[in-house]
Amino acid sequence: MFADAVPRRVALLALWLLAAALPGAPALAATAANVAQRDAFRQAYAAAQQGGEGWRSLASGLHDYPLYPYLPAAALEHDIRQTDLATVQAYLAKYPDALPAADLRRDFLLELARRQDWNDFLALYQPGLGEALECDALQARLAQGGTLDFDADLAALWARPSLPGACDPVLDAAHDQGLLPPARLWGRIERAADAGQAGTISKLADWLPPDDNATAQQLLLALRDPAAAVTAAPNWPDDLRRRQALTLALTRLARQQSDRAEAAWQSLQSRFAFSAAQRDAILRTLALYRATDFSSDALAQLIALPAAAQTDATREWRARVALAGQDWPAVLAAIEAMSATQQQDGEWRYFRARALAELGRTDAAQAQFAALAAEPTYFGFLAADRLDQPYAICPLHLVADPQREQTLLQQPGLLRAFELHAVGLPQYARREWTRALHGADADTLRLAADLANRHGWYDRAVFTLTSGEALRLYRLRFPLARQDGVVAQAEQAGIDPAWAYGILRSESAWVTDAHSGADARGLMQLVPATAARVARRSGLSWGGGDTLYDPSVNIELGTRYLAELAARYDGAQWLTSAAYNAGPNRVDQWLAARGTLAPDLFIATIPFKETREYVARVMAFSLIYDWRLHGTVVPLASRLTAIGQPYGLPDAMTPRRPVDCPVSTPVAASTAGGVAADTSISRKD
Repeated sequence: MFADAVPRRVALLALWLLAAALPGAPALAATAANVAQRDAFRQAYAAAQQGGEGWRSLASGLHDYPLYPYLPAAALEHDIRQTDLATVQAYLAKYPDALPAADLRRDFLLELARRQDWNDFLALYQPGLGEALECDALQARLAQGGTLDFDADLAALWARPSLPGACDPVLDAAHDQGLLPPARLWGRIERAADAGQAGTISKLADWLPPDDNATAQQLLLALRDPAAAVTAAPNWPDDLRRRQALTLALTRLARQQSDRAEAAWQSLQSRFAFSAAQRDAILRTLALYRATDFSSDALAQLIALPAAAQTDATREWRARVALAGQDWPAVLAAIEAMSATQQQDGEWRYFRARALAELGRTDAAQAQFAALAAEPTYFGFLAADRLDQPYAICPLHLVADPQREQTLLQQPGLLRAFELHAVGLPQYARREWTRALHGADADTLRLAADLANRHGWYDRAVFTLTSGEALRLYRLRFPLARQDGVVAQAEQAGIDPAWAYGILRSESAWVTDAHSGADARGLMQLVPATAARVARRSGLSWGGGDTLYDPSVNIELGTRYLAELAARYDGAQWLTSAAYNAGPNRVDQWLAARGTLAPDLFIATIPFKETREYVARVMAFSLIYDWRLHGTVVPLASRLTAIGQPYGLPDAMTPRRPVDCPVSTPVAASTAGGVAADTSISRKD
């Protein structure tokens, strides 16, 4: 069986891991035997990934090692096109609960489907493995002479607006069986249109009668070329489906060209009998994108929206447009028009106080700033700056409990997770971690996160400690990780280390192998082309894109790229952060349009929600890291330099602000849940 069959080995390795994790012990310290096992596993795993049986001689002493089942699985995955059912079944029988077993079953089923070996496919198939394999299973039944029953076999799939290509043969068979009459086709086409799935419409349209096909093509045009659709719309008849197509076209065009969409709406709204819901959708989308473009009529359009057309997004943008115009009465009116829940958001509490202050209602403004300043958030820090008072950070630390730690590490799944992290297989490590701790209570999660942190696995605390009192475990949630060289590299690049930490923490949450859809890699999420350019300009060696998964390489290049960007914006951390996220060209456009605003107003009017929240997060994280590094902080107001004003790096003469824990802030009892209050500032990592 899996590692559960070797409890003595598990217990011994758990004791070693616990000893290595004790305070003061070097991260991942190990006995010679454990080092040898890990080295042997790495070599065997590299060989197994090449296929064949050569790995076995390298793994001769690893049969009791908890990760041994990963070796034969890796070899089978490499050789999957030559593997047979009996071999796969033998592995699944020997290691039924292993994570690689689930992967192997799925991947071999996909291979059997490719071979169209439907007998073996059905012998191995289990439900619940995803849409592609569900469709392959239906195809297997069809290949054996079976037929489809729409309600039993297809109804759930049919309700989804998009399906993988593996489902195409099944849908073809359903059509051939006469299971897809026009009414049923239209139901799915309309769902696909609302979900923006043009490919689904394109496939199904060919099964419609000619007149219906022409109508479906107009829906397709609305999705693929909304400008062409609104141009053609005056020649369309006014019927239900054309109105749906035109609603789609207008709302999609508004995202791209709000002026053109507005003009088209003015000419077409009386031509078609739109439903109230369609009118609301069009008016709402036009108003929103007129707002994000900061058109001169945006505020009036948002105010004039019918009540049914308003959403949290329209009410929020009403406030942002008013902030861009520094129309403080309009800011107050916009916030007062928000839902009660929305008004309690820290951002709108801050800007309500800001508006009150600008309108001379000083006492009310001060009271609101004071309430918000008790919160350790970006807007709480801004409020504290307004009052010139200490920042409210109330750290907690975990009480050591070696006995519970040993018990926790004897869980085979968690033991495997730590070993996978140690041997450099982070994706498997995270999966084992998640499975091992599924359903665990808060105390167990905190303890596991602390153990991971002590072993240099920093992202586990970030993703585990996400709510309640656990948010105050700052040492775990904001690790310093000095061995990765952030401070030294930031100083060499000429940037503030606390800011570099804030960027890193926001970009990857300490996931060393993070990889975005845009091919950004590693801790500071660098694209290989950018990293190569930075390396060339800085005179640094460049070993290719995969070296960005090495923390030291990533941080060295990332800090220098930050320095390059910062030079473009007078060193302003907040503007550089925006450019790091959205690109400098976008930031330059925003500066050209609203470059006279104060930093807090400029950030609030960034059109992209992701970038707006990213800048706020980076600045708040930078302040927390500054505190972790120094015990006091450079005020956030000093970091938010006015546009065009040079930012000077902090030095010994830079004014700093203390951190304090307000008496009114709830603090956990010293023995509650294994967490103790720590109102002192700990700089120990």
